[in-house]
Amino acid sequence: MDSYSIIKSLHVISVIAWMAGLLYLPRLYVYHCEVAPGSEASEKFKVMERRLLRAIMNPAMIATWIFGGYLIHAAGVMTEGWFHVKLLCVVLMTIAHMMMARYRRAFEADANTKSQKFYRIFNEVPTILMIIVVFMVIARPF
Repeated sequence: MDSYSIIKSLHVISVIAWMAGLLYLPRLYVYHCEVAPGSEASEKFKVMERRLLRAIMNPAMIATWIFGGYLIHAAGVMTEGWFHVKLLCVVLMTIAHMMMARYRRAFEADANTKSQKFYRIFNEVPTILMIIVVFMVIARPF
């Protein structure tokens, strides 16, 4: 096994962990909206959300970018059209991640102003971006 294959494997593992968090955290927000601020259930959601973001999502996102950066350099794909679309989607996922962190801080302060419906819709953003990324990487349409 060469170093490229090892880094590629670590990149895929990081992406899977990051995507799991990107798909689960907004769902926690949906459920968190259902409970009263300051309640025991709300406090439990706060712990779950903080741990998911800090212990899984943040390290996975950082690892995804680090391993992905190595792969970009090693594979020399920076001039290919499919790569630009993929990179745009990964940047948008990173922005969605940052938005989720901001929403978590609002829940932490019992100051959430978003609805369940908002979080249900927002939950679809990472899914759509993931579909585009996978299609770009596998099919390389341009």
